[in-house]
Amino acid sequence: MKHELSIVHPDAIIGDNVTISPFVTIDKNVIIGDNTCIYPNAIILEGARIGKNCRIFPGAVVSGVPQDLKFQGEETTCEIGDNTTIRECVTINRGTAAKGKTIVGNNCLLMAYSHTAHDCIIKDYVILGNATQLAGEVEVDDYAILSGGTLVHQFSHIGKHVMIQGGSRLGKDIPPYIIAGREPITYSGVNIIGLRRRGFTTEQISAIQEIYRVLYQSGLNNSEAVKCIESNIPEGEEKQEILSFILNSQRGIVRGYLE
Repeated sequence: MKHELSIVHPDAIIGDNVTISPFVTIDKNVIIGDNTCIYPNAIILEGARIGKNCRIFPGAVVSGVPQDLKFQGEETTCEIGDNTTIRECVTINRGTAAKGKTIVGNNCLLMAYSHTAHDCIIKDYVILGNATQLAGEVEVDDYAILSGGTLVHQFSHIGKHVMIQGGSRLGKDIPPYIIAGREPITYSGVNIIGLRRRGFTTEQISAIQEIYRVLYQSGLNNSEAVKCIESNIPEGEEKQEILSFILNSQRGIVRGYLE
């Protein structure tokens, strides 16, 4: 289903029932999965690996050369999972020698004008709002939502089921299950509505709330709060997820809100 006004490199591997609209450009060393639709004026460059049932809208550029002065032309990839939608004028750069690949997972929505830089890892069911910008080597975990105009510093980590307020600037890691917003960015509560929508029980949500009460409202520093949580909060998957995130944070976690 290749239109005669599109350009597809003969070495590109195109799956079954792929729609390639007019004025699309597909470079060498590209793989596109079955049933994907590429709309007019989209550009798929060298190193792209695109899954099944994806939609790539006009003006999007997938697997562009990294905007990193250390990049020396090494062979790297930009990997897009299944059922992911890439809207108008989105840019996703391929990896550098640092990780070798940029990854966008399954069932993601990257809204118009968002940018995902080299070596980012975006996991499944993530939403990047319009004009959200991820610097290099950012990691975004499952079900996170970054509202429009969010700016994310390089090497930042955003946890599962997080909701980021539009227009936020992130320079710290955002632990799982929370809402973060205000200026400067701070903890703004647990993402209760999002968790309910995804099937979390009242008991699970209450446990998450108690963990963050200790972390942000007890007056303890982070190390003391972690010890208190380890000792006093019953074991559970959410507890382990939060503690693991905090203990492995490289940039430090976002601070609590002070009146």
